[in-house]
Amino acid sequence: MNLRPVLPPIPAFTLPPLVARLGARLPQWPHALNLALALNAACKLGVLPEDTLRELEGRHFRVTVLDTGMEVNFTYGTGAFRPVFATPAQPDLHFTAPLSAFLQLVSRQEDPDTLFFNRTLTIEGDTELGLRVKNMLDALEWPRLSWQGMRPTFLKT
Repeated sequence: MNLRPVLPPIPAFTLPPLVARLGARLPQWPHALNLALALNAACKLGVLPEDTLRELEGRHFRVTVLDTGMEVNFTYGTGAFRPVFATPAQPDLHFTAPLSAFLQLVSRQEDPDTLFFNRTLTIEGDTELGLRVKNMLDALEWPRLSWQGMRPTFLKT
């Protein structure tokens, strides 16, 4: 019996332009902080391979979500991802796509090559670094997470 939940397919969509205009006016540091925390959690879970992480040392990354107005800058160094609050002039690697493409990528509904060749995802910067990150994304094996034992202590009877 397979208890793994099946995610519904994520359709390609674009949020209304008003969302991007409003989102671009909001502070971007909360997004950078949350992405760095999520990437560090993936490291702790063993999802991201150590050998590839070593190759990311000292590199600056930017992720732009076109239809939300979100732009996140972060770096990897001394074994952890960290947000970058001062926007670097030129990141080593820059990913740009609409929200739906990033959701499809993370849910493994689409692979980076398909999104790239469909011109949904653009990648700019160091080509070799981009290839390493793409290969890392292709090789991701998400662990099966169980909610068992994650109940807050104050709810235990």
